[in-house]
Amino acid sequence: MRYWSVVVVALVMLVAGCSKEIAGVAQMDPRGPGTALSKDGFGIVVGDPKAPVEIEIYTEPQCDHCADLQKDFGDELSRYINLGQLVVTYRPLTFLDDKPGGYSDRVSNALFLAVSPKTSAKAFQAFVQDLWGHQDQRGSKGPSDTEIAEMAQESGVPLTAVEEMRAGKPARNLDLIEMADTNFEYLYEIDPISTGTPTVFDLTNNEKIDIYDNNWLSKLMST
Repeated sequence: MRYWSVVVVALVMLVAGCSKEIAGVAQMDPRGPGTALSKDGFGIVVGDPKAPVEIEIYTEPQCDHCADLQKDFGDELSRYINLGQLVVTYRPLTFLDDKPGGYSDRVSNALFLAVSPKTSAKAFQAFVQDLWGHQDQRGSKGPSDTEIAEMAQESGVPLTAVEEMRAGKPARNLDLIEMADTNFEYLYEIDPISTGTPTVFDLTNNEKIDIYDNNWLSKLMST
């Protein structure tokens, strides 16, 4: 995904031996940064891959502290992502499910369905904030496929992905068990003592971020 697109238009008019060239200048891509799969296929890269600051967010759909993170910092994350200053790789986990196909599996699957060259980072981040903002920790089965699809559509996710969510389709080439196991292994490597969600890892400086510092994001972006 490229946040900047270069528009160069050349018009050559061969009239009586004359020629004319019209050149444009660099312009911001109106769609803004996009979304893509991480190289291992188990993370979702949100934003310009060339952004100067890179972080991973390990998150569980039923984790109330993960919901707090999005409530407190979601809008700020979105702003930096859309400015092309920050790229976030979301790595979902599903350890709070009591069986395959549960709440966390279905939300995680929907996140991967949303990944597309046509899905803007702004829309994806809005979808994350909506999902975690409507979290239900009371032993519920979680949002229905229809409710997930409605949140995706309201967030600006393309209609093709919305309809796949509504139909409960599995994300292509994704093994949810392998995804959860792999992301947990990464999380354990980051912190084998306090292994939990949410965890934010600074890929630029190779260190875990103290998210209980209320200014962690602004400090990160000012370095």
